[in-house]
Amino acid sequence: MILTVTPNPSLDRAYEVPPLDRGRVLRAGGERVDPGGKGVNVSRAVAAAGVRTTAVLPLGGAPGILLAELLGAQGVDVTAVSITGQTRSNVALTEPDGTLTKINSPGPALSPEESALLLDTVRSAATEATWVACCGSLPRGVGPDWYADLVARAHAAGARVALDPSGSVPPELTAARPEVIKPNASELATAVGRPLPTLGDVVKAAEELRDRGAGAVLASLGGDGQLLVSAEGTYYGTAPAPLVRSTVGAGDASLAGFLIAGGAGPGALASALAHGAAAVQLPGSAMPTPADLRPDRVRVTEDPPLDLQLTDPGTP
Repeated sequence: MILTVTPNPSLDRAYEVPPLDRGRVLRAGGERVDPGGKGVNVSRAVAAAGVRTTAVLPLGGAPGILLAELLGAQGVDVTAVSITGQTRSNVALTEPDGTLTKINSPGPALSPEESALLLDTVRSAATEATWVACCGSLPRGVGPDWYADLVARAHAAGARVALDPSGSVPPELTAARPEVIKPNASELATAVGRPLPTLGDVVKAAEELRDRGAGAVLASLGGDGQLLVSAEGTYYGTAPAPLVRSTVGAGDASLAGFLIAGGAGPGALASALAHGAAAVQLPGSAMPTPADLRPDRVRVTEDPPLDLQLTDPGTP
């Protein structure tokens, strides 16, 4: 079973719109309402693959109730931690050329008691899990050491941990020794304090995070593919996506594919690439099913082209 933890979940409303023209009324061509948050999306993708998953979530108000109902309808077991604040709602606008504009609410603040209860709930639920994936931003009222506490509790329950925080990889996170950290190019550049113009620079940055305590680094590089740096070796892969409809949740689908395939080695990287490429071709934050995957299009190598110039070098 794969357990996910989303400290700041949301309801995600996605609209397909004509080119944005500020100050005017726009008619949406398509609309979706999905349960949101990075860990939530991981659970959705895991469930779509037919693998058992439980999502641990702090939920409050009518949006929280709807979020749990939507997840249940998608085959995700929900373990809710009741909070006094109201679960946030986010909006994503996708233009015909694939340009994505997101408006994310800050979400509710958690009290110290609610934060502690969330950690206790993870510790109890993790006893049945092979992996605990904790993903996304931390809510107001929760400090960066919260991730380290979560890793310690998940390890005590016998589970492996994959972390995909939003915005940064603080030292407390790597020092907790999670099995996997999944940054994007900007997050990795911020973690090491420098831009990463080439794939070789990404490899060096990932090795630095491993030196700080991370077991493996799965780096998402957008259209340039993904890189896995671990004790077993360094692997680089790509997967074409002929039509990009929405990038919302694509990285989360990728992490789900990685964990479904065991969370280690080139086979897991290939699964991550297939899931990510399938997700960007779906509307909104829809998660791919096995029928959407094209593993035959994935390419993985143990000999990464270190001089490859990246489209996004990251901004520290």
